[in-house]
Amino acid sequence: MAFKFTDSNFEEEALKSSTPVVVDFYADWCGPCKMMSPVIDELAGDYEGKVKIGKVNTDENRGVASKYNVMSIPTILFIKDGQIVDQVVGAVPKTVLEQKINNML
Repeated sequence: MAFKFTDSNFEEEALKSSTPVVVDFYADWCGPCKMMSPVIDELAGDYEGKVKIGKVNTDENRGVASKYNVMSIPTILFIKDGQIVDQVVGAVPKTVLEQKINNML
């Protein structure tokens, strides 16, 4: 199950995480986001203990979405040591995300 990031926990849970982090910015009404949701959940299980993988609902957490200039969703950020090291915009195959995650490990 993917972690739930919010405006209030993002800095502590994502930026200060001791493990790499993958954050999926989504909204419930977004079609491509719905396609990516099961992929994100699968990856969260696949990389449990190695990478923190979670989601930010952009409708409920506008602050963090604004801070990272998320203009299109889904936007997936890859964070290591508090820095964004990569990002993907739009729906992509699981293999693309796996490759980017493995690059952080």
